[in-house]
Amino acid sequence: MKSVGEHTAILPQGPGRRYKIGVPPDPPMNRRRFFRAGLRELLKPLAQMVDTVSDVANQVAKIESLDGPPESPAQPPPVEPPQPAPTIRPPDGQTSARGRSRYGSATPDPVNEKWLRPPGAIPELQLATTCDHTGECVRACPAQCIKIEPTTAGGLPHIDVDAMPCVVCDGLYCMHACPTGALVPTSLADIDMGTAVWHEEKCLRSHGDDCSICVDECPIGNVAIELVEGKVNVIEAGCIGCGVCQNRCPTEPKSITVTRSVA
Repeated sequence: MKSVGEHTAILPQGPGRRYKIGVPPDPPMNRRRFFRAGLRELLKPLAQMVDTVSDVANQVAKIESLDGPPESPAQPPPVEPPQPAPTIRPPDGQTSARGRSRYGSATPDPVNEKWLRPPGAIPELQLATTCDHTGECVRACPAQCIKIEPTTAGGLPHIDVDAMPCVVCDGLYCMHACPTGALVPTSLADIDMGTAVWHEEKCLRSHGDDCSICVDECPIGNVAIELVEGKVNVIEAGCIGCGVCQNRCPTEPKSITVTRSVA
C-alpha cells in the first residue's frame, strides 16, 4: 500500500491548476524581481567596460600631470594697425592738383613754353589746386582754342596760340562756364594772359615790306598795338596777350610773339 506522499492522483486546485498529491506546489514567482535580476546580469559586461574606460582616463590624467600644465593654444601674432601714408609735400614753388595721376604734373611749365592760360585764370599755384579738369571751359569756347592735355601746361587749361589764339569773344564764355573759380569773370580791360613782343629784325617791315597783319588783326585794336613811324608798337597797358598777332604773323620764326603772364 502506497503512502500518502506517493499518491499519484491529480486533483484540481483552482482554475487551471493541478498538482500531485503529496508534492508541495512551487512558490509563486515575483516577476519584478525576476526582470531586475535578468537586467543586472545583462549590464554586468557594460559596467565592466565603464570601469575600464574610467581607469584608462585616470591613467592618462596622471601621465599628463607629470609633463606639467597643458600648453595654452598658440596665439596669433599681434596685428599692427596700418600706418597712415606719409604726407608728401611738393618742393617750394610747386603744388599738386586734383587729378594729378591722370593729368600729369601740375607744376607750372617754364615761362618760355609756347602756351597761354585762358582769360580770367587765377595765379598758377591756386589754379593747380582749383581746376577740376572737367573741361567746361573747353566746351564753352566758340573758337575751340582752350585745351586740356596731360603732358602740356601741367595738365591744366591752356591755349596754343600758334594753333588757335583766343579771339576775345563777346561773351568771354569760358570764364563764366568755369564751375570752380579757376577762371574768374574779368572785364576786358583787366584780362592779362600775356604781352606781345615785336621782333623787329625778323619782321617783313624791316626788309621793305609794309605788312601790317598783326595790327590789323588785333581784336583789341589800337589800344593794344599800332604803327608808329613805320614800326610796330605794342602798348603794354592795353595788350591782353590774346595771341592773335602771333598766330596771324606770316614769318617763320614769328616776328611777334606773346610772353605769357606768370603770377
